[in-house]
Amino acid sequence: MLKTPLNAIPPTLAALSDYESLARERLTTQSWAYISGGSADELSMKRNREKLDDLCLLPRTLCDVAKGETKTTLLGQQFEHPIISGPVAYQALAHPDGEIATALATQAQGGLWIMSTLASRSFEEVSSQVQSPRWFQLYVQPTRSQTLELIQKAEHFQFSALVITIDAPINGLRNREQRAEFSLPPNVRAVNIDSPSPLVHPGEGKSVVFQGLMAQAPTWDDIAFIQQNTSLPIVLKGILNPLDAQKAAELGVAGIVVSNHGGRALDSVPSPVEMLPIIRQTVGDEMMVLADSGVRRGADVVKLIALGANAVLIGRPLMYGLATAGALGIAHTIRLLRDELEMTMALCGVDAIENINKHCLWPAT
Repeated sequence: MLKTPLNAIPPTLAALSDYESLARERLTTQSWAYISGGSADELSMKRNREKLDDLCLLPRTLCDVAKGETKTTLLGQQFEHPIISGPVAYQALAHPDGEIATALATQAQGGLWIMSTLASRSFEEVSSQVQSPRWFQLYVQPTRSQTLELIQKAEHFQFSALVITIDAPINGLRNREQRAEFSLPPNVRAVNIDSPSPLVHPGEGKSVVFQGLMAQAPTWDDIAFIQQNTSLPIVLKGILNPLDAQKAAELGVAGIVVSNHGGRALDSVPSPVEMLPIIRQTVGDEMMVLADSGVRRGADVVKLIALGANAVLIGRPLMYGLATAGALGIAHTIRLLRDELEMTMALCGVDAIENINKHCLWPAT
């Protein structure tokens, strides 16, 4: 029998890893496989953590950081810290309050929340309860009219940026989900989009992948089309290749997210840790560069910012906090990361996010 969510945070819940084990006790086997799993052999998911762990911090002593703070500005909006609640699909799998709990907890902690196209709560529900700045994550839809309809809703409900996910035009090989026989329960669905039509086989001698699934996949032309049809700043999420980063810069998008989708798309790819310095060098200092995939400690936040990120996104930890204790669990998750971030900054002799740089790392990149 599954345990119910906690209504108070026990003192023994000291780190994000503690939430993971508590969440597993409160999720079905199928939901756990969906939330915690990666693609194929999960090599990319493991690599994300390994490469973060391999990085060493270099402390500084006797530095005056008494006026230190973690405030950061993204696309002209100021937040209390650089820890972004990333776009996670179907949050009602973890808790009935779903995205509402995540948004309210993020707001309470002074952070930025990004709502997924595959959210299980509606634009109307979210916007009636959440006042803080929020961005909308967009999966380009099968038709341009469907895509524009989502963008217009985001504009109407005062989302302040579009985060277009570009690294998952088709799902990765979710073998863990297959083995658990995962499917969405009847009470959980993506309420803001029409149910996708069943895949029609493209015909004899044709590929289900190339002529089927990828026939409707977005291209750079679609990004240009969206730019022409919205005044919202556009952030492209899911860039690992410097050539794609360069193309994004040439198009003039507002920012990018260096990400391998948390190891859930293509397996056997580099981690953001490995590609972030190269991509930052490619796009220069002016473009906003965010990063995700594997963040579990405040020290990870410092490492990614030192490598060139302006801020970081978290994903699975939100679902673990949500499953464990609803909005309270998410607020505590973010607070833990922020407290660890502040401690790490202090011991590295850094008093502001903009002062975190390669000299915080050993060896310096």
